[in-house]
Amino acid sequence: MSILKLHYDIDGSDFTRAGEASGKVKRVLKKLGLDAEAIRNVSIAMYEGEINMVIHAGGGEIDVEISSELVTIVLTDHGPGIEDVSLAMKEGYSTATDNIRSLGFGAGMGLPNIKKYANEVAIDTKVGVGTTITIKIYVPDCSAEL
Repeated sequence: MSILKLHYDIDGSDFTRAGEASGKVKRVLKKLGLDAEAIRNVSIAMYEGEINMVIHAGGGEIDVEISSELVTIVLTDHGPGIEDVSLAMKEGYSTATDNIRSLGFGAGMGLPNIKKYANEVAIDTKVGVGTTITIKIYVPDCSAEL
């Protein structure tokens, strides 16, 4: 089983480019012929994580590993960390500023949507240090050649 590895640096100061990395991964998955539902789940979960990095952490890095059975996304930032993960996982809870909300972001659906569209989610966070979120999405019956 081969694994394709992708890496993206996320600029936390440019909302116009937020979502580019998840769009690129979606195109790669389509070219590889992965299952449409898996592509949708990866795209949504990664986009939500990417936007959260821009809104809350000033950017970060995303590493993606793609195999014929699994897509693993690791989002790493050096932002403020998440003070209360269980609270942050509740739909509608957000620490986004009014300015961010005026741009149409910060509705408090980022982490809940990641959980909804992923098979596995692990959040490692330390206040004042940063956050690493590992997302795993299984790919059913894939005949793609990697």
